[in-house]
Amino acid sequence: MSELIDRGHYQNLAGLDAGEVSARVPAVSVDQEQNYALDILDSRCLISPKECNVRPQDGFPPLHEYFNLFAVHYLLTGQNVEPKKEWISEKDLPGGATFFRGPHEIPTRLITDNVADSLETFRKLCRKRGGSSLDMADAAYSFQVTEKIPVAILYWLGDEDFPSEAKLLFDRSINSHFALDIIYALAVGMCMELGNTRIE
Repeated sequence: MSELIDRGHYQNLAGLDAGEVSARVPAVSVDQEQNYALDILDSRCLISPKECNVRPQDGFPPLHEYFNLFAVHYLLTGQNVEPKKEWISEKDLPGGATFFRGPHEIPTRLITDNVADSLETFRKLCRKRGGSSLDMADAAYSFQVTEKIPVAILYWLGDEDFPSEAKLLFDRSINSHFALDIIYALAVGMCMELGNTRIE
């Protein structure tokens, strides 16, 4: 069991009616053992409340453990609401300007370090992980993390005065689903995945 996920969260999930969870999170499926299957980014994970674990389904790659935390809370608190199709930063969320700093600063440097000042490498990286191009920044891509949770990654190429910069944006509906700490887990998971993906 991941140390990131308190056992109580699995117990809370086990106590929920599977039909109610499926109604709130329509992209999820559940088996007779109440193991939930959920597509996240370009993988599929199995969430087992009884075994207190999250693991990739056979044939799918594992995702960073912050996505495991995200997955459990998506089943606990996710809502069947449509994205508002309005991008906002973490600082635009209620309480976000205070929360997302210091130890909760989103580690977008992982992405910029990985693409090494190359717009083409950034584009290849995002396409490799299932991103769809957006007309923003010097380059930008949106990712359908789950059916109801889109995330955008923007990239600006640096120059002699300013380093290259990446930024995450969220759909305005994100705070209908999660508290700030789970939005942070989602953001870290995205940065870790794109920061660790190798581009040949």
